[in-house]
Amino acid sequence: MKPSSRRNFIGDATKAGIGGMFALPVIGSLLSFTSKSKVPPPPPAFKTGFDQTPLAYAFNALEPNIDAETMQIHYTKHAAAYSKNLKEAAAAEGIDATGSVEDVLAKVSKYSMKVRNNGGGHYNHELFWKVLSASTTTQPSAALSAAITTSFGSLDALQKQFNELAKTRFGSGWAWLIVTPEKKLVVTSTPNQDNTMMDISDVKGFPLFGLDVWEHAYYLKYRNVRADYVTNFWKVLNWGYVNERFAQSA
Repeated sequence: MKPSSRRNFIGDATKAGIGGMFALPVIGSLLSFTSKSKVPPPPPAFKTGFDQTPLAYAFNALEPNIDAETMQIHYTKHAAAYSKNLKEAAAAEGIDATGSVEDVLAKVSKYSMKVRNNGGGHYNHELFWKVLSASTTTQPSAALSAAITTSFGSLDALQKQFNELAKTRFGSGWAWLIVTPEKKLVVTSTPNQDNTMMDISDVKGFPLFGLDVWEHAYYLKYRNVRADYVTNFWKVLNWGYVNERFAQSA
């Protein structure tokens, strides 16, 4: 199974086209200080290996916001394939698979599209599982709350900006909250399985969390209504883990 295979996007194309008018100014405003930035090194505690790590919760733990069938297929099929294909590509291209995926992403322009697609897919999903939680009691830490207020004005404003980019990412991709090399909090999005750890990314930074907006992440439950999936993501966001990532990125 090819990880990039997916059903044609249904019903959201009009929203995506209109949403581009909102997304482009946000991203464009960032390029002046991010496009030439080097990829920031990840904190050692958060480096990612090439193997798929076990889920910390059951497939049904995130219901009703993310259903068990979607989680099972997403984790055991899509994400597992990225890890498998990345290790195959690493062997073929002489990449040390005992190192970190972040080290590969930082110079991914030197490698094949198979490394780029599967390296990004593996990293993105390994992070995604960790930023999800069945707990509804986690909140941004005092330090992260202060940074959010400084960068966006409020948590509500951050959520609004993030949701807009997630809903209007044309086709497939990811929405992110990142810390840039300049230690700024920024919301951005990337196509396909790209991410902001890659040297080819216009907007670079250390991801605090990301949201998968490929159809396979939500279509069984939400069908073509991506907006509902995006809204409900906040109900299962593991702020405790995000707080740890923010503390280490400072």
